[in-house]
Amino acid sequence: MDLARYVDALTLLADENRLRLCALLRERELTVSELVRVTGLPQSRVSTHLGRLREAGVVRDRRAGTSAWYGLSLDGLPATVRAVLDEATQSRDRTLDGDRRRLRALDDAKRATLPEDLAGEMERHYSPGRTWESLAVGLAALLDLGDVLDVGSGDGAVAALLAPGCASLTCLDANARMVEAATARLAKHDHVRCVEGDAEAMDFADRSFDTAVVFHTLTYAAHPSRVLTECVRVLRPGGRLVVLSLDAHDDAALTQSYGARHAGFAPSRLRALLTKAGATVASCEVACREARRSQFQVVLATALKGPRARSRRQ
Repeated sequence: MDLARYVDALTLLADENRLRLCALLRERELTVSELVRVTGLPQSRVSTHLGRLREAGVVRDRRAGTSAWYGLSLDGLPATVRAVLDEATQSRDRTLDGDRRRLRALDDAKRATLPEDLAGEMERHYSPGRTWESLAVGLAALLDLGDVLDVGSGDGAVAALLAPGCASLTCLDANARMVEAATARLAKHDHVRCVEGDAEAMDFADRSFDTAVVFHTLTYAAHPSRVLTECVRVLRPGGRLVVLSLDAHDDAALTQSYGARHAGFAPSRLRALLTKAGATVASCEVACREARRSQFQVVLATALKGPRARSRRQ
Protein backbone atom coordinates (compact mmCIF):
# COMPACT_ATOMS: atom_id res chain seq x y z
CA MET A 1 0.00 0.00 0.00
CA ASP A 2 1.44 3.39 -0.99
CA LEU A 3 1.60 6.46 1.26
CA ALA A 4 -1.49 8.09 -0.29
CA ARG A 5 -3.64 5.08 0.54
CA TYR A 6 -2.40 5.11 4.14
CA VAL A 7 -3.38 8.77 4.39
CA ASP A 8 -6.80 8.04 2.87
CA ALA A 9 -7.42 5.20 5.33
CA LEU A 10 -6.40 7.23 8.36
CA THR A 11 -8.47 10.20 7.15
CA LEU A 12 -11.46 7.89 6.87
CA LEU A 13 -11.07 6.87 10.51
CA ALA A 14 -10.57 10.45 11.71
CA ASP A 15 -14.27 10.82 12.43
CA GLU A 16 -15.86 10.07 15.80
CA ASN A 17 -19.14 8.77 14.38
CA ARG A 18 -17.43 6.42 11.94
CA LEU A 19 -15.39 5.01 14.82
CA ARG A 20 -18.61 4.56 16.83
CA LEU A 21 -20.12 2.57 13.98
CA CYS A 22 -16.97 0.44 13.66
CA ALA A 23 -17.01 -0.30 17.40
CA LEU A 24 -20.63 -1.47 17.24
CA LEU A 25 -20.05 -3.57 14.13
CA ARG A 26 -17.12 -5.20 15.89
CA GLU A 27 -19.68 -6.64 18.33
CA ARG A 28 -21.83 -8.24 15.61
CA GLU A 29 -23.68 -7.55 12.37
CA LEU A 30 -26.29 -4.79 12.55
CA THR A 31 -28.78 -3.10 10.24
CA VAL A 32 -28.96 0.64 9.54
CA SER A 33 -32.11 0.96 11.66
CA GLU A 34 -30.39 -0.76 14.60
CA LEU A 35 -27.36 1.52 14.29
CA VAL A 36 -29.68 4.54 14.22
CA ARG A 37 -31.47 3.40 17.39
CA VAL A 38 -28.23 2.74 19.25
CA THR A 39 -26.26 5.83 18.21
CA GLY A 40 -29.11 8.36 17.87
CA LEU A 41 -27.60 9.57 14.60
CA PRO A 42 -29.91 10.42 11.67
CA GLN A 43 -30.45 7.53 9.26
CA SER A 44 -29.05 9.53 6.35
CA ARG A 45 -25.80 10.16 8.21
CA VAL A 46 -25.45 6.51 9.25
CA SER A 47 -26.02 5.39 5.66
CA THR A 48 -23.47 7.89 4.36
CA HIS A 49 -20.84 6.78 6.85
CA LEU A 50 -21.50 3.10 6.08
CA GLY A 51 -21.17 3.81 2.38
CA ARG A 52 -17.74 5.37 2.84
CA LEU A 53 -16.59 2.59 5.15
CA ARG A 54 -17.81 -0.05 2.73
CA GLU A 55 -16.05 1.59 -0.23
CA ALA A 56 -12.83 1.60 1.77
CA GLY A 57 -13.20 -2.10 2.63
CA VAL A 58 -13.57 -1.49 6.37
CA VAL A 59 -17.21 -2.62 6.40
CA ARG A 60 -18.90 -5.43 4.48
CA ASP A 61 -22.61 -5.92 3.87
CA ARG A 62 -24.91 -8.80 3.00
CA ARG A 63 -28.55 -9.03 2.02
CA ALA A 64 -31.11 -11.16 3.86
CA GLY A 65 -34.55 -10.70 2.35
CA THR A 66 -35.34 -7.01 2.43
CA SER A 67 -32.71 -6.23 5.08
CA ALA A 68 -29.06 -5.29 4.68
CA TRP A 69 -26.68 -6.36 7.43
CA TYR A 70 -23.34 -4.66 8.02
CA GLY A 71 -20.26 -6.06 9.73
CA LEU A 72 -16.66 -5.02 10.30
CA SER A 73 -14.17 -6.38 7.76
CA LEU A 74 -10.54 -5.87 8.70
CA ASP A 75 -8.96 -8.46 6.41
CA GLY A 76 -7.91 -6.12 3.61
CA LEU A 77 -6.44 -3.36 5.76
CA PRO A 78 -2.73 -2.88 6.45
CA ALA A 79 -1.58 -3.91 9.92
CA THR A 80 -1.00 -0.31 11.04
CA VAL A 81 -4.52 0.78 10.16
CA ARG A 82 -5.94 -2.36 11.78
CA ALA A 83 -4.04 -1.58 14.97
CA VAL A 84 -5.45 1.96 15.08
CA LEU A 85 -8.97 0.69 14.53
CA ASP A 86 -8.54 -2.11 17.08
CA GLU A 87 -7.32 0.26 19.79
CA ALA A 88 -9.98 2.89 19.10
CA THR A 89 -12.96 0.53 18.98
CA GLN A 90 -11.94 -1.38 22.11
CA SER A 91 -11.18 1.65 24.26
CA ARG A 92 -13.20 2.38 27.41
CA ASP A 93 -14.59 5.64 26.09
CA ARG A 94 -17.77 7.10 27.65
CA THR A 95 -19.49 7.47 24.30
CA LEU A 96 -18.57 3.96 23.18
CA ASP A 97 -19.65 2.52 26.54
CA GLY A 98 -23.01 4.24 26.14
CA ASP A 99 -23.41 2.76 22.66
CA ARG A 100 -22.63 -0.72 24.00
CA ARG A 101 -25.20 -0.36 26.79
CA ARG A 102 -27.87 0.72 24.30
CA LEU A 103 -26.95 -2.22 22.06
CA ARG A 104 -27.44 -4.63 24.98
CA ALA A 105 -30.77 -2.97 25.78
CA LEU A 106 -31.82 -3.36 22.16
CA ASP A 107 -30.93 -7.06 22.27
CA ASP A 108 -32.85 -7.49 25.54
CA ALA A 109 -35.90 -5.83 24.02
CA LYS A 110 -35.74 -8.10 20.98
CA ARG A 111 -35.54 -11.19 23.12
CA ALA A 112 -38.75 -10.12 24.80
CA THR A 113 -40.64 -9.93 21.49
CA LEU A 114 -42.62 -12.71 19.87
CA PRO A 115 -40.59 -15.13 17.68
CA GLU A 116 -42.37 -14.00 14.52
CA ASP A 117 -40.92 -10.53 15.06
CA LEU A 118 -37.46 -12.04 14.57
CA ALA A 119 -38.27 -13.72 11.25
CA GLY A 120 -35.22 -13.66 9.01
CA GLU A 121 -32.71 -13.22 11.83
CA MET A 122 -33.52 -15.94 14.36
CA GLU A 123 -30.05 -17.47 14.08
CA ARG A 124 -28.69 -14.30 15.70
CA HIS A 125 -30.85 -14.45 18.83
CA TYR A 126 -31.03 -16.83 21.76
CA SER A 127 -34.16 -18.61 22.96
CA PRO A 128 -34.27 -21.31 25.68
CA GLY A 129 -32.94 -24.61 24.38
CA ARG A 130 -32.33 -23.28 20.88
CA THR A 131 -28.54 -23.53 20.78
CA TRP A 132 -25.97 -24.60 18.19
CA GLU A 133 -25.23 -27.63 20.36
CA SER A 134 -28.86 -28.78 20.29
CA LEU A 135 -28.97 -28.22 16.53
CA ALA A 136 -25.83 -30.33 16.08
CA VAL A 137 -27.38 -33.14 18.15
CA GLY A 138 -30.55 -33.03 16.08
CA LEU A 139 -28.70 -33.09 12.75
CA ALA A 140 -26.43 -35.91 13.92
CA ALA A 141 -29.51 -38.07 14.51
CA LEU A 142 -30.16 -37.97 10.74
CA LEU A 143 -26.78 -39.42 9.80
CA ASP A 144 -26.05 -42.83 8.29
CA LEU A 145 -22.29 -42.77 7.76
CA GLY A 146 -21.14 -46.41 7.67
CA ASP A 147 -17.63 -47.08 8.93
CA VAL A 148 -16.15 -43.73 9.95
CA LEU A 149 -12.65 -42.47 10.67
CA ASP A 150 -12.32 -39.27 12.73
CA VAL A 151 -8.83 -37.90 12.04
CA GLY A 152 -7.49 -35.68 14.80
CA SER A 153 -10.42 -36.54 17.04
CA GLY A 154 -9.11 -34.80 20.16
CA ASP A 155 -11.10 -35.66 23.27
CA GLY A 156 -14.00 -37.11 21.26
CA ALA A 157 -16.40 -34.17 21.44
CA VAL A 158 -17.31 -34.39 17.75
CA ALA A 159 -17.16 -38.19 17.77
CA ALA A 160 -19.80 -38.25 20.50
CA LEU A 161 -22.19 -36.55 18.07
CA LEU A 162 -21.26 -38.80 15.15
CA ALA A 163 -21.30 -42.11 17.01
CA PRO A 164 -25.07 -42.82 16.81
CA GLY A 165 -24.96 -42.46 13.01
CA CYS A 166 -21.98 -44.79 12.43
CA ALA A 167 -21.81 -48.52 11.84
CA SER A 168 -18.37 -48.22 13.41
CA LEU A 169 -16.29 -45.23 14.46
CA THR A 170 -12.51 -45.06 14.79
CA CYS A 171 -11.05 -42.01 16.54
CA LEU A 172 -7.41 -41.26 15.72
CA ASP A 173 -5.26 -38.73 17.56
CA ALA A 174 -1.52 -38.31 18.14
CA ASN A 175 -1.93 -37.12 21.73
CA ALA A 176 -2.13 -39.92 24.31
CA ARG A 177 -4.03 -37.79 26.84
CA MET A 178 -6.61 -36.86 24.22
CA VAL A 179 -7.06 -40.51 23.29
CA GLU A 180 -7.56 -41.37 26.96
CA ALA A 181 -10.17 -38.62 27.36
CA ALA A 182 -11.98 -39.70 24.19
CA THR A 183 -12.02 -43.31 25.36
CA ALA A 184 -13.69 -42.26 28.61
CA ARG A 185 -16.20 -40.01 26.84
CA LEU A 186 -17.20 -42.69 24.32
CA ALA A 187 -17.08 -45.71 26.62
CA LYS A 188 -20.84 -46.35 26.32
CA HIS A 189 -20.54 -46.98 22.56
CA ASP A 190 -19.46 -50.54 21.81
CA HIS A 191 -18.85 -49.78 18.13
CA VAL A 192 -16.31 -47.00 18.84
CA ARG A 193 -12.56 -47.40 19.29
CA CYS A 194 -10.00 -44.70 20.11
CA VAL A 195 -6.42 -45.18 18.98
CA GLU A 196 -3.20 -43.22 19.22
CA GLY A 197 -1.45 -42.75 15.90
CA ASP A 198 0.06 -40.54 13.21
CA ALA A 199 -2.42 -39.07 10.73
CA GLU A 200 0.39 -38.81 8.17
CA ALA A 201 1.12 -42.55 8.35
CA MET A 202 -2.04 -44.34 9.48
CA ASP A 203 -1.86 -47.93 10.64
CA PHE A 204 -5.03 -48.91 8.78
CA ALA A 205 -5.43 -51.10 5.73
CA ASP A 206 -6.45 -49.70 2.37
CA ARG A 207 -10.21 -49.35 1.82
CA SER A 208 -11.14 -49.62 5.51
CA PHE A 209 -13.69 -46.80 5.85
CA ASP A 210 -16.75 -45.34 4.17
CA THR A 211 -16.29 -41.83 5.59
CA ALA A 212 -13.36 -39.82 6.90
CA VAL A 213 -13.78 -36.53 8.75
CA VAL A 214 -10.91 -34.10 9.26
CA PHE A 215 -12.26 -31.32 11.44
CA HIS A 216 -9.76 -28.53 12.22
CA THR A 217 -6.79 -30.89 12.01
CA LEU A 218 -4.88 -29.78 8.92
CA THR A 219 -3.61 -26.51 10.39
CA TYR A 220 -1.87 -28.53 13.14
CA ALA A 221 -0.31 -31.14 10.84
CA ALA A 222 3.33 -30.88 9.79
CA HIS A 223 2.40 -32.08 6.29
CA PRO A 224 -1.31 -31.54 5.57
CA SER A 225 -1.01 -33.10 2.10
CA ARG A 226 0.12 -36.39 3.63
CA VAL A 227 -2.90 -36.42 5.95
CA LEU A 228 -5.28 -36.06 3.00
CA THR A 229 -3.42 -38.66 0.94
CA GLU A 230 -3.71 -41.12 3.81
CA CYS A 231 -7.42 -40.38 4.18
CA VAL A 232 -8.01 -41.16 0.51
CA ARG A 233 -5.97 -44.35 0.79
CA VAL A 234 -8.02 -45.78 3.66
CA LEU A 235 -11.37 -44.86 2.09
CA ARG A 236 -13.33 -47.37 0.06
CA PRO A 237 -14.19 -46.51 -3.56
CA GLY A 238 -16.93 -43.87 -3.48
CA GLY A 239 -16.07 -43.08 0.15
CA ARG A 240 -16.59 -39.55 1.39
CA LEU A 241 -14.05 -37.15 2.89
CA VAL A 242 -15.25 -34.08 4.83
CA VAL A 243 -12.80 -31.36 5.87
CA LEU A 244 -13.22 -28.29 8.06
CA SER A 245 -10.35 -25.82 8.25
CA LEU A 246 -9.69 -22.19 8.99
CA ASP A 247 -9.54 -20.08 5.87
CA ALA A 248 -6.22 -18.38 5.15
CA HIS A 249 -5.80 -15.38 7.49
CA ASP A 250 -3.33 -12.78 8.74
CA ASP A 251 -3.57 -13.51 12.48
CA ALA A 252 -1.00 -16.30 12.64
CA ALA A 253 0.27 -15.11 16.03
CA LEU A 254 -3.08 -15.95 17.62
CA THR A 255 -3.49 -19.38 16.04
CA GLN A 256 0.14 -20.27 16.71
CA SER A 257 -0.55 -19.70 20.41
CA TYR A 258 -2.96 -22.65 20.11
CA GLY A 259 -0.32 -24.81 18.45
CA ALA A 260 -1.29 -24.29 14.80
CA ARG A 261 1.50 -24.77 12.25
CA HIS A 262 -0.35 -23.19 9.31
CA ALA A 263 -2.36 -19.97 9.02
CA GLY A 264 -5.38 -21.63 7.42
CA PHE A 265 -6.09 -22.75 3.87
CA ALA A 266 -7.95 -20.74 1.26
CA PRO A 267 -10.64 -22.73 -0.60
CA SER A 268 -8.51 -22.80 -3.76
CA ARG A 269 -5.53 -24.15 -1.81
CA LEU A 270 -7.57 -26.79 0.01
CA ARG A 271 -9.20 -27.87 -3.25
CA ALA A 272 -5.75 -28.29 -4.80
CA LEU A 273 -4.53 -30.38 -1.85
CA LEU A 274 -7.56 -32.66 -2.05
CA THR A 275 -7.18 -33.11 -5.79
CA LYS A 276 -3.47 -33.89 -5.43
CA ALA A 277 -4.36 -36.48 -2.78
CA GLY A 278 -6.54 -38.29 -5.31
CA ALA A 279 -9.98 -37.12 -4.21
CA THR A 280 -12.72 -35.74 -6.43
CA VAL A 281 -13.84 -32.48 -4.85
CA ALA A 282 -17.61 -31.99 -4.68
CA SER A 283 -17.53 -28.61 -2.94
CA CYS A 284 -14.98 -26.38 -1.22
CA GLU A 285 -15.95 -22.93 0.02
CA VAL A 286 -16.20 -20.66 3.04
CA ALA A 287 -19.08 -21.98 5.13
CA CYS A 288 -19.18 -19.54 8.04
CA ARG A 289 -17.48 -16.59 9.66
CA GLU A 290 -16.93 -15.84 13.32
CA ALA A 291 -18.75 -12.72 14.46
CA ARG A 292 -16.25 -11.75 17.14
CA ARG A 293 -12.52 -11.60 17.82
CA SER A 294 -10.51 -11.98 14.62
CA GLN A 295 -13.57 -12.91 12.53
CA PHE A 296 -11.98 -16.13 11.31
CA GLN A 297 -13.66 -17.82 8.36
CA VAL A 298 -14.09 -21.59 8.17
CA VAL A 299 -13.80 -23.54 4.92
CA LEU A 300 -15.91 -26.67 4.40
CA ALA A 301 -14.80 -29.19 1.77
CA THR A 302 -16.45 -32.44 0.71
CA ALA A 303 -14.80 -34.92 -1.63
CA LEU A 304 -15.19 -38.47 -2.89
CA LYS A 305 -12.73 -41.25 -3.60
CA GLY A 306 -13.17 -41.91 -7.27
CA PRO A 307 -15.17 -40.13 -10.00
CA ARG A 308 -17.81 -37.61 -9.02
CA ALA A 309 -21.12 -39.32 -8.31
CA ARG A 310 -23.86 -38.59 -10.81
CA SER A 311 -26.81 -36.51 -9.63
CA ARG A 312 -29.93 -38.48 -8.78
CA ARG A 313 -31.80 -36.22 -11.16
CA GLN A 314 -29.74 -37.40 -14.13
